[in-house]
This record gives sequence, C-alpha cells and structure tokens, in this order.
Amino acid sequence: MTETSRRARLADRSLFSTLAYDAYLNHAGISPPSSAVVAAVREVVDDYAARGFAAWPTHNERRAKLRQRIASLIGASSDDVGFTTNTTSGVVQVAMSLPWKPGDRVLLFRGEFPSNVTPWLQAAKTFGLEVRWLDLDAFARSHEEGLALYERALAEGPARLVAVSAVQFQTGLRMPLRAMAEVAHKFEAELFVDAVQACGAVPVDVREGRVDYLACGSHKWLMGTEGAGFLYVDPARVSSLVPRLAGWLSHEEPVRFLLEGAGHLRYDRPIRPRADFIEGGNVPTTAFAALDASLGLIEELGVEAIYAHVQRYLDALEPALVERGFRSARSAFAEGRSGSLCLLPPEGRALEPLHRALVRERIGCAMPDGHLRFSPHWPNHTDELPTVIAALDRALRA
Repeated sequence: MTETSRRARLADRSLFSTLAYDAYLNHAGISPPSSAVVAAVREVVDDYAARGFAAWPTHNERRAKLRQRIASLIGASSDDVGFTTNTTSGVVQVAMSLPWKPGDRVLLFRGEFPSNVTPWLQAAKTFGLEVRWLDLDAFARSHEEGLALYERALAEGPARLVAVSAVQFQTGLRMPLRAMAEVAHKFEAELFVDAVQACGAVPVDVREGRVDYLACGSHKWLMGTEGAGFLYVDPARVSSLVPRLAGWLSHEEPVRFLLEGAGHLRYDRPIRPRADFIEGGNVPTTAFAALDASLGLIEELGVEAIYAHVQRYLDALEPALVERGFRSARSAFAEGRSGSLCLLPPEGRALEPLHRALVRERIGCAMPDGHLRFSPHWPNHTDELPTVIAALDRALRA
C-alpha cells in the first residue's frame, strides 16, 4: 500500500510516523504534513525533475480538480474560487480590488490576527478610508450581546465592508458568521472572512452563511504546507471588483501564445470575470499538491466528524487544566467553540517558561498573545492526555 492510498482514521497518527512529539497540539499554528502529503510533494518534484515544462499541463489539470475540492469544502462553486499563496494574499487582493470611494468605512475588530487588519489599514491609507473598531468582548459573553453591539455600530455609521475571522486566534472564539452577514447586508455592507482558523476543523458554508469574501491558507487546519491558499468571492460581487493587482495569468486564455505557435501574443485579452483573476502568476505546484493530498484525507473523515472528535478531546483536556488554576477562554456555549482551547496561566505564573517546558516535554502547543493554546486535530487521541497532563504538572512544579 502506498502512502497516498492509506486511509485516514480519527485518533490515528500512523500517517505521521516521523513526528517528534508525544502530543502535537499546535494545528492552529502549523500542521505537520502527513506521509500522504510528503509523498504528493515528492511526486511533483520528481515529475518536474524528469520532464521539466512537459510536467506543467499534468499538474495544472490537477489544480483544476483541487479547485472543485476546495469549493466543495466551503459550499461554493469552483468558478467562485481563486488560488492564492496564503490567507494574507487573499485579504490583500480584496483590499486592493474593491471600488473604494474616499470616506468609505471599514469595520475591524480589536484582537484580530494582523493578517486581517494590516491590509485594510493599508487600503485605508491608499484610498482615504475611515476605519472603525469594535471589541470582541461582547461576542465572548454571548453571540446575542455581540451582535447587538455590532448592529448598533453599523446603524450609527454604515460601513462599506466588515472584516472578521471565522475563529479568533487568541481565544478560539467561533464567530456567528451568518448572523453577522445578515446584519452587514441590512446596512448595505459586505462581509469578509478570514477562515484560516476554521477550514478543515470547523464546518464552513459560504452560501448558507451568506459570506461575500473568504480567504484561507493551507498550513493550519487544512494540514497542507505553507505556500498555498484560496480566496472565495461571491459571484454577485466579482463584477464590481477592480483588478488592480492582475498579472499575466489573469487574462482570458493567458497561455495560448506558449502552446499554439505564432500570432497569439496579445496584451488586450480581457481579465477573467471570475474569482480566479487573482491568479496573476505561477503558483507553487508542490504546495497545491500538498493541499490536494491533505484535503483528500479530510474528505474521507468529514469536517463534521473531525469537529466532533476535536470537541471530545478538548472536553476532556479543559477540566484538567482548570483544576490546575488555568483560566479557560473557551466559549461557554457550543456554537462559539472551535478547534482551539486557549487559556490564561494560573495567577502569578509566567507563560513563557511554562510553554518552553511543555515543548521540551515533547508537547506541541502555542502561546498567542498571552494565552496557552492547545489545538488538536483528527490524528490526536485522548490516550495522549495523561502524557500531556503529566508534562504540564512537571512544568508547573519547575
């Protein structure tokens, strides 16, 4: 049986035989590639090493199939998905392609990861926009309270666009995207979603959620490698975008002059009126092969099953940490939960030494902005938990 044909099973890390951790709980940071992903990358490299340019059509065709796979993951059509190299590049594309007018407002949230803030701030400087900020605290207390504050902010000063993460990186809070989209549309605003902390471990449906734009990278919960990502654009929004960052591959029939002889080199071919106009140049073939392989495993398991599996793991881990004085930021209500368990350290305990001690104990975790974050995925098994807790006890004693 080859690595690419081995099946994925929940709570089974046999596809991660070289992983140097007793428990890897940092999939919200970077996921280690499975042996299936490694094999897919090696296959691409070997093919290009053997055939050079002749390998390009094969892998270009595979990316077309990957586009459909991504669309199915988020409930979209393949025509509505464009490839990027990471989440940030998708945010930048929309930030620089919207038909802004001076004075347009952008609504942002304090506490967001910078990838979903910096491009909007740069757009504000470039196009003369007004930035308005909201806190996330009300959403953490309840979706209802957060939505009331959010609607009041839009009623007081309508925005052109609202940018939010599907899941907050610092606390693991899952945001009510459908309700946020409905409120945004009520006030003629559009909703942009950074989904890198959701896709692959939390169900996402852009049509059901009425999302206008969604960007994601592949190296976290999608379990690919760095260098691949995608952008979804609602087909009703594509025609209004201004392709300011278009490149040579953004045109209709962009490679015809390379494949069909003389007379086809033209600079006036129209820019494609689809989301994939953002694909202005060549993308890293190995990274997209990795994403295709990792998505194949996620498809086998199903995102709903993965989400339930991760919740069972966190349900077992959280009480043990709270007993030891950690203060959990995990949502008290199920609809606010994601794949991450984020906690503040016990009173009087510094976070950095605890984190370093856990990593020395071969427990993979992260410490985003003052929180200790554990983010398991489908390979993690609750049998790991005694090892995690014992390592944590030793770190606390140290």
